[in-house]
Amino acid sequence: MSNRVILVRHNEVTIEDRVVTYCHQHGLEPVSVFPFRGDRLGTPDETVRATVVYGGPFAVVETGKHPFLLDEHRWIEQCMARGTPLLGMCQGAQSIAHVLGAYTGPRPGQPHEFGYYPIHPTDAGKSVFPDTLHVAQTHYHEFATPDGAELLASSDLFPQQAFRYGAATYAFQFHAEVTPEGFRHWQEDFKDDYGNPGVQTKDEQNRLMVQHDAAQNDWFMGFLGQFLGRAGTDAVAAEYANRFPTGAAGTPTLSSI
Repeated sequence: MSNRVILVRHNEVTIEDRVVTYCHQHGLEPVSVFPFRGDRLGTPDETVRATVVYGGPFAVVETGKHPFLLDEHRWIEQCMARGTPLLGMCQGAQSIAHVLGAYTGPRPGQPHEFGYYPIHPTDAGKSVFPDTLHVAQTHYHEFATPDGAELLASSDLFPQQAFRYGAATYAFQFHAEVTPEGFRHWQEDFKDDYGNPGVQTKDEQNRLMVQHDAAQNDWFMGFLGQFLGRAGTDAVAAEYANRFPTGAAGTPTLSSI
């Protein structure tokens, strides 16, 4: 099995996150692709172990305004058709829902989630999530659960927080991948969002981060263990661990492989 994990990005500046950390610790090769700046995704094949589609600022239905989204949606369709493990987070989750024919966009009244919020597993989600889990959020768009998918979790403001489609496709509205360092960057980048309905104060965010981030990390790393697995040999994992110790910044890009 290939060790390449394709990371579809929507921001120029990337901060070390838990997907990259997991890959480095377990001998997998994260490859960042930036379609919004012209990178082409190509076609998923046996060289792709899995793919993760990240969040970002783009409305997934605005393909006329942002034509690169068409390439991402084609990639998502082909990954699902091949059974390639696929994880979408925030915008990435909305793209999966859109490809499957479901609604994406703001809720009535445009509530926001920006902070750390509890999600609640459905009966189907109890095999994926613990009874209580606070997760990092920054969004005001949502997705509807597509036909044929299983709703896995909800929150008080957004009743559709996670779904699974088939055996290998997961969509999470939240950002379990973000570290406290990354979230603090968001507090500066999205400071104009404070005061919107549903948004926590910065003090509340910081308090909840201290209380709940470790549990979020432990859950997500366990999920990635099931979703991505590990490289085939301890020697490969050791090589990556030496090259990329925990917290090291940067991933290869498609053009550098």
